[in-house]
Amino acid sequence: MEIITNKGSIHYKVYGEGFPLIILHAMGTDYRSMKAWLEPIFTRLDGFKRVYVDIPAHGGSKIDDTVKSTEDILASVLDFIDQMDFNEYSIIGHSYGGYLAQGIVHRRSHQVKGICLIAPALHIKERTLPEKKVFRSCNHFLDHLDAEVRAAYELLMVVQNELTLNRFVEEVQPGRLLANRTFLASNWRDWGYFLSDPPFIQEDNMPQSMLIIVGKQDAICGYKDQLTLIEKFTHSSNIILDRAGHMLPIEKREIVQELVIDWLISNQSEWGGC
Repeated sequence: MEIITNKGSIHYKVYGEGFPLIILHAMGTDYRSMKAWLEPIFTRLDGFKRVYVDIPAHGGSKIDDTVKSTEDILASVLDFIDQMDFNEYSIIGHSYGGYLAQGIVHRRSHQVKGICLIAPALHIKERTLPEKKVFRSCNHFLDHLDAEVRAAYELLMVVQNELTLNRFVEEVQPGRLLANRTFLASNWRDWGYFLSDPPFIQEDNMPQSMLIIVGKQDAICGYKDQLTLIEKFTHSSNIILDRAGHMLPIEKREIVQELVIDWLISNQSEWGGC
């Protein structure tokens, strides 16, 4: 499905019925990287409508010539949400999708009931990052890979073995082939990555239920800076998983799934789910 927005179009998929969950993937892939690990949750849990979004310049979502920054990308996503006409909803976001999720909560706080952030990017120019560490089973399972795919896998993954490789190739790589490389490879991140209005800088005691899951070996977005967010929300949990990096849903899938299930069940009656 597709909705025309003020700055292009948004491609999205909807599954299930009930309380809306808007789901935003990481930069450089598409909605399938989230659907692969989230949809199995809902074989055990009813009452949620899952709206998987291809963020602008990714997957089937298009951008026009006016899109130059995260501010423009967020404007397109907000237009999409407004056209979906949800009175209330919650958001799940991974990495850059988590940064957009923070922007949505900041701009639409009266509508958002909860926010789940997985290895989120933050409004911080100097990230506190751990030293890169890799847990690799052996080297031979990477020998057959295309050089570009191998470089991306080795950059993103901390736990490197055949299982995480298969998940990366099946769930993340297809979206990488569709990403708008011209836009993503341009210099927009040098000056347009950060939102003009930093999320939550003036807020305290926000009512949304927040869950943050980070990897202790995440050398891309880190794990320490995210601790500052839990003080902003009255109901918040921050879970740091060891032997895990930026790609938590691949490396620690079962644990992440159980944490998200607990977050959803804990809030379901308040959000109006079945």
